[in-house]
Amino acid sequence: MESIRVAIVHEWLENWAGSELVIEQLIKCYPDAKIFAVVDFLSPKDRARLGGRKIQTSFIQKLPFARRLFRHYLGLMPLAVEQWDLSGFDIVISSHHAVAKGVITGPDQLHVSYVHSPMRYAWDFQNTYLRQSGLNRGLRGFYIRWLFHRLRNWDVRAAAGVDAFIANSNYIARRIRKTWRREAAVIPPPVNLERFSVAQVKKDYYVVVSRLVPYKRIDLVVEAFRNMPDKTLIVIGGGTDLELVREKAGDAPNISIKGHVSDAELQSTLGGAKAFVYAGEEDFGISLVEAQAAGTPVIAYGRGGACDIVQSGVTGLLFDTQSAESIVAAVQEFEEHEQDMTPELCHQNALRFSEELFRSRFTSFVEQQWRDFMPSRPNDRV
Repeated sequence: MESIRVAIVHEWLENWAGSELVIEQLIKCYPDAKIFAVVDFLSPKDRARLGGRKIQTSFIQKLPFARRLFRHYLGLMPLAVEQWDLSGFDIVISSHHAVAKGVITGPDQLHVSYVHSPMRYAWDFQNTYLRQSGLNRGLRGFYIRWLFHRLRNWDVRAAAGVDAFIANSNYIARRIRKTWRREAAVIPPPVNLERFSVAQVKKDYYVVVSRLVPYKRIDLVVEAFRNMPDKTLIVIGGGTDLELVREKAGDAPNISIKGHVSDAELQSTLGGAKAFVYAGEEDFGISLVEAQAAGTPVIAYGRGGACDIVQSGVTGLLFDTQSAESIVAAVQEFEEHEQDMTPELCHQNALRFSEELFRSRFTSFVEQQWRDFMPSRPNDRV
């Protein structure tokens, strides 16, 4: 059997988050693969999760102040990923949310792109991003709009070089169809379910775990619970909106803003909660799956990846409008039916998103694509 050479192309390696969890599992699928990334600034602890392997970076790694400001080089990133010589590989797998899918491959190379999201700030979230960043006016705002225009043109051209797309949710598959006019298979990202066990005792509080950034809309959850002083909310996570969320909570005695906590405290807090409350529109929503794995129902905004995760009325509830009033109504409805949303049902629901299932689904998909792509070599396996 001929050996098949695999390259894995990632956006950038800085902090350990959802897309890095995918890379970790892809390495388990293809242990001999070579990894490429625009920049690599992982900590030694996080690098260990990648087996300590060497990462092939781009010229942006060596540009001034790249460690702290590499995102400011976004306009150069399309050029950067196009410079890698991938001609020695049979299969190229890109892990994409900005520019990774733009690598150049040849006619005898299969390019499969796992899409966390099309470049959201350059497409349908452009105006929201500019407004929240204070870049919707002035000369700098004009420059950013011009840059995003150029990136959109490049993005569409780059999509034509991908042979097969995988979306991490049905929501992202729809965005791929709208943005690039391409169809995508749906394979949910891997979630480490072994970290969580079903708590035997539920306590009288609600919880949200999230990065505190504008689009997560934690401010709406806090506002809702300010209007429900008889119900306790615990907020876990840090980010640029931490002070805004604290200001929103004010001196409300029923709301606790904890910031970052240990993994042990996170697990116990998730497991003991009556429900996990979330108001953001997520591409997927790993924290929602983690809550379900801990046996906790999820009350979430019914857009985005939450629709793939929550079985409304069985393992949680989905509400229709992104507002504090809708959250209040959803919590009240939940409390009328919470006895039907058992921890066991929630945990069983989470098992659909295990790391083992991700690896099986992903490798099966790539193998089928390879057989279809190179019919003259039907016995090859990845």
